[in-house]
Amino acid sequence: MTGKQTKRPFVLAAVMLGMFMAAVEATIVATAMPTIVADLGGFSLFSWVFSAYLLMQVVMVPIYGKLSDIYGRKLIFSIGVTIFLIGSFLCGLAPSIEFLIIARLIQGLGAGAVQPVATTIVGDIYTKEERAKIQGYLASVWGISSVLGPVLGGLFVAFTHWKWIFWVNIPFGLIAMAGIIVFLKEDVDQEKRKIDYLGSGFLLITVSALMVVFIQGGVQWNWTSPQIISLMCIAALSLIAFLWQEKRAEDPVMSLSIWQHRLIALANIASLTLGAMLIGVSSFLPTYVQIVLNQPAIIAGFTLTMISVGWPISSTLAGRWIIPLGSRKTALIGGVSLMIGATMFLTLSIVQHPVWAGAGSFFLGAGMGFSTTTFIVSIQSSVSWRMRGVATASNMFMRLLGSALGVALLGGILNSRMQQFLMEQGDELTIEPSIDVVNMLLDPVGREQFSAEESQLIQEGITHSLNSVYIGVFILAFISFLLIFSLPKSDMQNSSVNK
Repeated sequence: MTGKQTKRPFVLAAVMLGMFMAAVEATIVATAMPTIVADLGGFSLFSWVFSAYLLMQVVMVPIYGKLSDIYGRKLIFSIGVTIFLIGSFLCGLAPSIEFLIIARLIQGLGAGAVQPVATTIVGDIYTKEERAKIQGYLASVWGISSVLGPVLGGLFVAFTHWKWIFWVNIPFGLIAMAGIIVFLKEDVDQEKRKIDYLGSGFLLITVSALMVVFIQGGVQWNWTSPQIISLMCIAALSLIAFLWQEKRAEDPVMSLSIWQHRLIALANIASLTLGAMLIGVSSFLPTYVQIVLNQPAIIAGFTLTMISVGWPISSTLAGRWIIPLGSRKTALIGGVSLMIGATMFLTLSIVQHPVWAGAGSFFLGAGMGFSTTTFIVSIQSSVSWRMRGVATASNMFMRLLGSALGVALLGGILNSRMQQFLMEQGDELTIEPSIDVVNMLLDPVGREQFSAEESQLIQEGITHSLNSVYIGVFILAFISFLLIFSLPKSDMQNSSVNK
């Protein structure tokens, strides 16, 4: 409950600033990653920089939401922002890629509090009639951060040092936290709710084991090695234990009953593949543009921002078309747009131009806008009021989970293809053919150790490897299209989950 003294405009500004801080961190790093790898090395661990952040967010989002019900929004929001800022500070100090990954885990641990608690604060202080407009403001934060993130990353790399992409969070976080502490007044009812820590633990083990398998399989370990087989067994057993725990938990991390609804099940699985596809493009496109197309970081950032140009336009159109066209047809427009974008990325090796990459990003963003907006509206229309929060959260959770697993899977493809290429062509190199030669190519000083022929060979390997990643993106887009095509043909309002 919030008191009458709450100054809503200031609280809203603090909430939006906090959300911007967490949202921009997911995109600003991608543009700077080639420079970071050139400085710290560890190209084989490239995808862990994204995976670590997303993994902790996936697991912590439901926990922080429930903690805020027990101890109040102000305390949990402040704790989350504090942990996030500590992680940001450590990221900037990173002397190695391994240290950076650990610092990103800490960042994600804090970021998991920002989005759910910020959204809950808005629900607390605004009436039902006011929330629609306010939610539009919050949605714009994600669009703006997606546009500014890659551009800011490119500017910091070009004119300062990559550490500032992490340290720039500190003033934003302190102002956001101060705004919540000073202007949000709440009377906390110490509601006794059990938090499903056991279910969260099983989920953490399952996702972590799968991520290690995807990233290390075929690179550090053979697919039939004892390590991979053991991790797959651990993932399977912990998934079974998670499902068992969710059935018996008084207040589960994820309610399984909603998965009996065909629309929700299909929309959530599609959100998983959409999350994986989006993170695959966001994480690796800047590297492709900088290394393969030989463009500066700022141009790489602009090619990625086109996702955020297409997304809000299509979201607005989806909101207008969903009633006259119906949910399935509106979502199918998104599915077709996803296929166009994925096809453009698939042909990027033929049409090697940043404008083509930017156009592919635009169609991908348009597909995401049409499909995700339709999913949320359809899900919320097909469940009862008391199930709406759980159903909406499950869709958000699945997209985050898809991002975490997708960057691991596609990063594993990148590493294994690069290693395979170097093993086949490495005789032409004067140094040992390992993935670490990419670190040297990215470093202006290290690049001088290679002849022109060797540099071209390594660049061909990166091109070959990243093209394999875009084959993966295309397959994910095709699966998403099939799932959208399988959505119920009747209007979503005709069925409702009342359990």
